[in-house]
Amino acid sequence: MPDDRPNTRRKILDAAGEIFAATGLRQATVRQISSHAGVNVAAINYYFQTKDNLYLETLRYWRDIAFEKYPREPGTSQDDLPEKRLEGFIRSFVFRILDAGIESRFGRLMAREFADPTPALDVIVEEMARPMFHLLTSIVGRILGRDPAGDTVLYSCASIVGQCLYFLYARPILNRLVGEERVSSMNMEDIAGHICRFSLAALSELKENREEGALS
Repeated sequence: MPDDRPNTRRKILDAAGEIFAATGLRQATVRQISSHAGVNVAAINYYFQTKDNLYLETLRYWRDIAFEKYPREPGTSQDDLPEKRLEGFIRSFVFRILDAGIESRFGRLMAREFADPTPALDVIVEEMARPMFHLLTSIVGRILGRDPAGDTVLYSCASIVGQCLYFLYARPILNRLVGEERVSSMNMEDIAGHICRFSLAALSELKENREEGALS
């Protein structure tokens, strides 16, 4: 059996997260990862068999780390008002993808995956994105008093998620538009707070327009 120390698997996943986030699945090599982890290639083959399987397990590993620190609904429950639940969802989402700490690696891995999808995306969608989307549509549906499967809820949820992802994916553009110093000064609390206020105001307007239409 190759090196079977208890922390060997974790060391491989730590190194793989850094390499895959920097280069993506296709450009990364098992030899690069083994060297970075300080283990031999046989250890990676023993624990993960293939590079594709190592990549999927790396996504899962860093997903679990990110969600452990920033769960889907931090400090809220189904008994809370949907507006409060949406605020918790947005705040956790923003912190999960923008945190400068080690937890941000999952956001960087997913940015790579979205830009250049691999077969692992189908698995991640079913294990993470679909439950998250179902939660968000159910919350927004309650706020609007509409069918969670309807177009209005779908568009609203896409707009909310889009605002969050913009601050992850558009940073190089923002740096050039307003300057790196200003972008660096944007903290996660302010970003999350703005997205919450902006989204709740828009949802309130949609709800009022519907109620006015029903009365007319």
